[in-house]
Amino acid sequence: MHHPHVTTNASPAFRRLTRVDREAAEIERLAPAATRSAASRGRVRAEEPDRYRTAFERDRDRIVHSKAFRRLKHKTQVFLNPEGDHFITRLTHTLQVHQIARSIAAALSLNEALAEAIALGHDVGHTPFGHTGEDALSPYFPRTGGWHHAAQSVRIFEVLEDLNLTWEVRDGIRAHSWKIDPPPATEEARCVRYADRIAYLTHDALDAMRAGVLTERDFPAAVQARFGPPGKTWIGAMIEAVIEESLAGNEVRMDPATLAVMNELRDFMFARVYLNAEQKVRTAQAVDLLRRLMDWHLEHPDELPDSYRDTHADRVTQVADYVAGMTDRFAVRTHERLFGTPGFGGPLD
Repeated sequence: MHHPHVTTNASPAFRRLTRVDREAAEIERLAPAATRSAASRGRVRAEEPDRYRTAFERDRDRIVHSKAFRRLKHKTQVFLNPEGDHFITRLTHTLQVHQIARSIAAALSLNEALAEAIALGHDVGHTPFGHTGEDALSPYFPRTGGWHHAAQSVRIFEVLEDLNLTWEVRDGIRAHSWKIDPPPATEEARCVRYADRIAYLTHDALDAMRAGVLTERDFPAAVQARFGPPGKTWIGAMIEAVIEESLAGNEVRMDPATLAVMNELRDFMFARVYLNAEQKVRTAQAVDLLRRLMDWHLEHPDELPDSYRDTHADRVTQVADYVAGMTDRFAVRTHERLFGTPGFGGPLD
């Protein structure tokens, strides 16, 4: 009886694939617009290349093993203190962005490992309680134009958990948000920009329906006509739109008609979900909680833990590093320990 893994000396079961092999394959296989690992601008500190992994594969792995990445599982995406196990967290959002970015990059023959690394690291700088952290912390940084989670993500990987990532990964994380200028330098990072928006619009819509904030009938007619019912059909339609328009041009982009519908969906989500009256109440509570934590630790800097601390930074930056790095539940429990109340209607577990 033939065993499927029995081989002859002339036909080995495995074949070694080294970094050199992978870099050579990139040169041969990837599209002209792709970023080759061997052509990276490099790292701040020179390192001996890995035997098997390319520079971008190495970065991807470092990010997955970082402490900041692990904390994403206990950070809110949109809904604060949701009831139920199926609401999106910052970690599940990140994994969805990773999947979508890789799908787009693969279809366009771009460097999947670079897109993966940027996607996996793009949101590690977020504070507890979603985007409310930017509203909470920005007044403490008037000279730099406020506080932004993308810049904090880069700071984590450059200073607080210095992973010595390649320039391309750091640049993609820096500019993953559409509001950041200049835009990212690589097409792989542009994949992540679209993937981020596709992911959050889709899963936030589903979460809003789970929470009873929206029904399927509420979504604009143009959105339903172009993308179909909320869910995986939205993701597929948006990915397809990016792929087809990118193939017709010289950069990663979405066709204007579909982009207009996606922007209409985004405006709708801001009006009905992100900035609705109930959400504003919870957001205000979160902002107040974070600012109380900031102010208390500014007055008691000796209470900052020695670990995960940049002692060369000014006091405000050190405190912001600490508060921004908290998970939702750690922030609530710290507030309760310091002030006797959780800061919300109840603890976030």
